Amino acid sequence: MKVIAALTVVVGVVSSSAFAQDPLAAQGRTPTFRSASAIVALNVTVQDRGAKFVHDLKPEDFVVYEDGVKQDVQFFESTRVPVDLIVLIDTSLSMRDKLTIVHEAASSFLKTLRPGDRGAVVSFASTVSVLQPLTSDQALLEKAVRSTAPYGETCLNNAVYIALKQFGQATRQEGEVRRQAIVLLSDGADTASLVSFDDVIALSRRTGVNIYTVSLQSQADALQEETWGRRRSETADFAMKSLAKETGAQAFFPAPTGLKGVYATIASELASQYSIGYVPANGQTDGTFRRVNVQVVTRPDLRSRTRLGYTAEGALPQTHNAGGQQR
Repeated sequence: MKVIAALTVVVGVVSSSAFAQDPLAAQGRTPTFRSASAIVALNVTVQDRGAKFVHDLKPEDFVVYEDGVKQDVQFFESTRVPVDLIVLIDTSLSMRDKLTIVHEAASSFLKTLRPGDRGAVVSFASTVSVLQPLTSDQALLEKAVRSTAPYGETCLNNAVYIALKQFGQATRQEGEVRRQAIVLLSDGADTASLVSFDDVIALSRRTGVNIYTVSLQSQADALQEETWGRRRSETADFAMKSLAKETGAQAFFPAPTGLKGVYATIASELASQYSIGYVPANGQTDGTFRRVNVQVVTRPDLRSRTRLGYTAEGALPQTHNAGGQQR
């Protein structure tokens, strides 16, 4: 296990640019690139009207806009780009009757990783624990998932913040193009974080990681929704939806028995995404939020989804202590 004692915010826009593609990529190896300036990297999901994932598009099918200005795409890859999948599991006391199902579903989910992909496991309750750093070893991943046990409260914001900082920074330092996704599983609202939801959104805008949110709905939640037309915590649900939308992902609200199906849907999406990169026409690192829009111009029947935008920053923000010690 790895102890995270402080949160150091990662640098703004994903680094790499003026992409000179590694010749090994043409031989089916992981695409790697050398760069001289900052590139904005987008993970893009495309679906048809039946919500089926579309994965046979070409670079000329896409147009990227930043703040309404068309951008020059310098990197395009589809399914060959490897994925780093970080699974966050709520292990607070309210999860005690659900963890057996979670263990089975999360273990199966991580087994969908392809050669070249990596997984990581993070648990959170009153504190946050990195149970398994990024690895392709399935045995280690399953051991980490099944080691989780219920205790304490729910520091959900701390967990997402730490995962963004820890894994986003590590993958960029390796100098290869990888898609990154966090899958956050919880059954309730945040009750113990020092980091605010606004802090999490701000950091997500700097890293470009997709954050899929899964809010488990108990039998009591379902009864309340049926009776009163609302769930137990509308504020918590709104936060989970907002986090997923902001980062270009999806939010799910299944019963525990539907968790395996949700994980399967996310796995299919990750395997079907496109990686698109561009050097912004506006090269100023002025700390402003830049809104991004990706369109499939050759197929108006298709809809695309990516993160809403990014924060153009060129300097490291101050260290922020969130008390994320391992238990």
